Amino acid sequence: MDVDTSGVWQLAVYTYAMPGIDETRSFVPLNIAVLTISDTRDEANDVSGKLLCERAEGAGHKIIDRKLVGDDLRGLVNCLRGWIAEAGVDVVITTGGTGVTGRDVTPEAFAAVVEKEIPGFGELFRLISRDKIGTSTIQSRATAGVAGGTFLFALPGSPGACRDGWDEILCHQLDSRTRPCNFVELLPRLREGKA
Repeated sequence: MDVDTSGVWQLAVYTYAMPGIDETRSFVPLNIAVLTISDTRDEANDVSGKLLCERAEGAGHKIIDRKLVGDDLRGLVNCLRGWIAEAGVDVVITTGGTGVTGRDVTPEAFAAVVEKEIPGFGELFRLISRDKIGTSTIQSRATAGVAGGTFLFALPGSPGACRDGWDEILCHQLDSRTRPCNFVELLPRLREGKA
């Protein structure tokens, strides 16, 4: 008996890379600058900045600069602009100043320099944070964006928040082997359309 298949739709099969590390790809180390925003910390007691540097270096990246600035909008904007203008800086990670008090100005500084926002970073950070600190995560204004071909990420000032931000998001997105996609593969294209 013959079967008429002229009216049958064919199902296309697509292959997607599974999330995770693709060991067949090479790791690309990035140049990272770390900035702690605080009126009360110095290099000796800056646990969060130290944690971010250790984690980034442990992953194979290079820390090319580390600074501490007070909760001062102008000083923070100037520091960010300096690193954005520096061709050797691929990524800036800040810690501190993301809360809602009058002295917390990191998101405002980012707004002054960012050309394109990455809203998913803050959204994902708060989702991850909710599992650890519950509804208190609503007080975080963690944010991210791109400026001058540089990725910018703002994390809260607590060591736990920095650990979560690095371990749960940044270590994956700043690894060129992460599938199905990562920020590293976008670096060469960040300046497209710029004069």
